[in-house]
This record gives sequence, structure tokens and C-alpha cells, in this order.
Amino acid sequence: MQFNIEVNNRVIEARKGETILSTLYRNGIKVPTLCNMKDLSPTGACRICVVEVEGKENLITSCSYPVEESMRIKTHSPRVVKARKTLVELLLSNHPDDCLYCERNGCCELQDLAIDLNIRERRISGKKSRHKLDLSSPSIIRDPAKCILCGRCVRVCDEIQSVSTLDFLNRGSKTLIGTAMARDLNFSSCINCGRCVMVCPTGALHEHGYMDEVLDSLNNSSLNVIVQYGPAVTVSLAEEFGIKPGKDINGLINAALRKIGFKYIFDTAFAADVVVMETVETLMQKLESNDGFPVISSCCPAWIKYAEQFYPDALPLISTCKSPQQVLGSIIKSYFASEQGINPNSIYSVSIMPCLAKKFEAQREEMTHKTISDVDVVLTTREFSRLIQLYGIDMHNIEPQTPDSPFGVRSSASKLFGASGGTTEAILRTLHFKMTGKEMSSMKYQELRMVNGVKEVAVKIGGKEINIVIANGLTGIRNLMEGILNKTINAHFIEIMACPGGCVNGGGQPFKSDDKDVKARMRTLYDIDDIDSLKVSHKNPLVIDLYEKYLDKEGSDKAKRQLHTCYSKRDVLL
Repeated sequence: MQFNIEVNNRVIEARKGETILSTLYRNGIKVPTLCNMKDLSPTGACRICVVEVEGKENLITSCSYPVEESMRIKTHSPRVVKARKTLVELLLSNHPDDCLYCERNGCCELQDLAIDLNIRERRISGKKSRHKLDLSSPSIIRDPAKCILCGRCVRVCDEIQSVSTLDFLNRGSKTLIGTAMARDLNFSSCINCGRCVMVCPTGALHEHGYMDEVLDSLNNSSLNVIVQYGPAVTVSLAEEFGIKPGKDINGLINAALRKIGFKYIFDTAFAADVVVMETVETLMQKLESNDGFPVISSCCPAWIKYAEQFYPDALPLISTCKSPQQVLGSIIKSYFASEQGINPNSIYSVSIMPCLAKKFEAQREEMTHKTISDVDVVLTTREFSRLIQLYGIDMHNIEPQTPDSPFGVRSSASKLFGASGGTTEAILRTLHFKMTGKEMSSMKYQELRMVNGVKEVAVKIGGKEINIVIANGLTGIRNLMEGILNKTINAHFIEIMACPGGCVNGGGQPFKSDDKDVKARMRTLYDIDDIDSLKVSHKNPLVIDLYEKYLDKEGSDKAKRQLHTCYSKRDVLL
């Protein structure tokens, strides 16, 4: 049902069931808010979105109040602006005065709101918070002193990720957001996905940075500093430099990394091709025996930790192949080190990823062999942009370059790993060849692209039906996993990504990204696939070379030692 309301002396269309804020946004009227998030339950916690409604004595929170027929609303009346200004001043009254050093300086919603409301002095002084930093997690730092109790992190962790690590603790003026029993983040159910970091309007939650460690290694002449970068980074980094969302700057990234001083530069997409080969071998063995299904993807470390904590019975179904980041890290410190005559202990391996959980993954015990870690440190896309700026590199005025051999060639299938459904699409291309001996007539699996939530797809290869499930965002994972364990869902392969949309929407990606930006990144990955001539992993000449020279064949004993791992049950509360 549609009806008209009056907003700021202008008649606009409203729909029954909408909130006032939704109606205003849909009609291009901007109202500030610090707690509201699209598609999540409204709370009215911050009250910044208040509006004046004729006939109502008090100001109304527009994010939670339903629109009504014949409403007459003022969004920026003197009373409303004064109320918003006072609310922000109260938030600032006990907020730390360290904006110049804050991780969110320049992209802080509270800071932006203070500017928009012309707040230029402190009129209200409050008691400063003395909460200590939580540095326990390798991925996320919690700074409760900067928390404004908007509740975004609580809702996204519960409603989007189904993890519910964070919640409101205590009451009244002592209220804070924390974990169960107020334990440190690393001793909670946190899966390190970083969705909370992406929605936090201040610096209360931010990535655990490792820039100093990288800078120290670059200045250490005894170290061979090697870097790799993920497929999703190349289509998102541009946004940090004012370039349109979705622009692929792969070549510029290589050039920037050389200027910074990395000795060798590799594309993680090469390792994604290797992951495809190993996963297809696993699928072929199971198809031959018709047993052990489904095979569940292992590329997302946030999903892996989720499974270890909540679905340990499903761990035997998860592919033992490491993620592309860890595969390349392992190959660098074994095969590459041997080929170059480099002591593995002198290699400092840096990974640039769109994901906060990758920081956790790199520090897992399973990813260390004889005291040598596959990957030493992980930087996010955001950290990488700051590193580029630190070295004074103008991304608008450098010439593109290529990555180094022997890990500088990749198929376009491996680039698809950056988007949900892309891992499956890459695997199916090679599985088709292994099962039929022929290449696919059309390389696209359109039904696997732009999936939102959970989707079941059946594809035919050589007369055999292969059942696939694509899942991103963990909201629907509980029903999916229950179905798998109860054997009501029959699938051959299941791809799970913790972040909605996949790695292109990871917790380490540029702030202030919206759905349009994420879709632009995905479309660019698909465009790369359309243009490139090398579309399948099994035809990557450097992957073929790696197996011939070092790994023998897919699934060999050496491949299992270097490229595979195991996972085990984790108790949420130790």
C-alpha cells in the first residue's frame, strides 16, 4: 500500500510497513545515524536520526518508527538540529581526544558527524573511559574507550554471522560491549571475520596492524622479504586512492611493491590454481569410490574456525587442502627457497589480503613446520594502502609491471576465488576436463555468480549430475550444516565464505564500501575472466612445471605434506 506524506514541505511517496528513515532514504533525503544498518533490525540506540513529527510531543527516532499516512515531518528543523548536536556532544564528552592517532581518523562516522553539525569546541566534559585495549586477537583490536554503544557490532555478529560473540554487558552508565564473561577476544567465539570492524562507526574495533613488523623486515638486509597478494585486493585497492570502485590495478600493485622494496612479488592467484588441482583430485577419488561426500571448501579461515567451534562433527568433510595464501607461503619456503638457494629461515613472507581472518590463519599452529611459518605476517587492503602512502608512491603516475616468476602466471579461473561461487566455478572447469577429457564449450557457470546467502545448484558433467551448494555470510549456515549432518542435504561440493559476497567484501577491505562497490569488484573479476585466454587451472604452465619438478602429481605424498593440513575441535570457552 502506498500513500503520501509531507517532508520538509514537500510531498513524497511512502509505503506501508516502512520506517520513516527507509522512506526518507528512498526519496533521497539524508538523515544522519550512527546505529542503523540496512537489512538489520533497528534499535534507535544512538537517537541521532530523530525527526520532528507534527502532533508528536517528543522527537521520533526515524529508524525504528513506522511511517504513517498523512504524516508531516521536519528532518532538519532548529529543534532537530539542536537535539542531534547535543547528542553528538554528549558522545564526544567522554570520547578519547586522540583522533590524530586513531585508526579511523578521516573515515570515522562520529568525526564526520561532528563536522557536519559544526561542532568546533567541547562544551560538555565527561568522565573519560579507562577501559584497557584488548590486544589478544591476532586479527582485531578492541578499544572500549571509543565505543559509543551503537550496537552495530552486536547485531552484525548475531544477525549476519550467527556467531553472537559480542553483546551488551552491565547496566546504566557502566554498560559496555564485550564478550561472554568479559573475556578477551581471543578467548571467545570470535571467528576473526571482521564484519564488526567494517560496521563500527568509530575506532572501537579495528584490525590488528603489523605495519611496523613489515617495515622492520624491509630494513633488515639479512632477510629476503617476499610478498603475495590476493585476487580481491587488485579490484578493491583502487578505491583507497580515489579511483572508481572495481578498477583492476594488478599491474600498478606490482610496481608499487617493487618501489617499496620487496625482493620477490607473487600473485596468490597462482596458488589458487594449485588449490584447484588438489581439490579436484580429492573430488575425483571420492567420485570413484562414491563415498565421503560432501567435500567442503577450506579457503575461508573464518569459516574454518566457525566449523571447529560449532560443527566439529563436520570437520572430516572439509577439504584438507590449505588456502591459497598458505599454499603459496609453504611453496615459497620449500620449493622456491631450494630453487634459489635461499635459507628458509631468512625468508620473511608477507601476505596482502582482503581479510582479517587471514591474520589468524597465518598464526595457526598447523601452518608452522619445524618452527617455520608458511606466512609470517598479513596486511589488509587498508594497511597496504597506508604502506603505499608512507613510501610516497603516486598510484596515478606509475607504470604497471608483472609479478615475478615462477609464481607470476595464473588462470582467470583463479581470479574468481575473490567472489563467492568463484572457487566452485574454477574447480568445476578442471573437474569437467578430468571427468570427460574435454574442455567445457562455455566456461561460465552463470548460476554460481552473484549468489546471496545459500543456493543449491546441480550441474551435469559427462552425464553425471554434480550437486553444488554455494553459501556466503553465515546466517543460513546453521540450517545447511544441520542438513548435511542429518543427510537431508546431498551435495558433492560445498563452498562456504563467511563474508557476504565473498572476499571482495572481506573485513580488510576499504571502509565506506556499499553493495554497489562490492558488486563492481565482482563484475571486474568476471570481466577479467572474459578477457583472459588462460581460463583453466590445469593449463597454467607454471603449475604444470611445479608438479613436474617438485610435487610429482596431484595428491602425492609430497603434495600432502606441503599443501594439506588438518583441523580439530575448538572449545569456545577454554
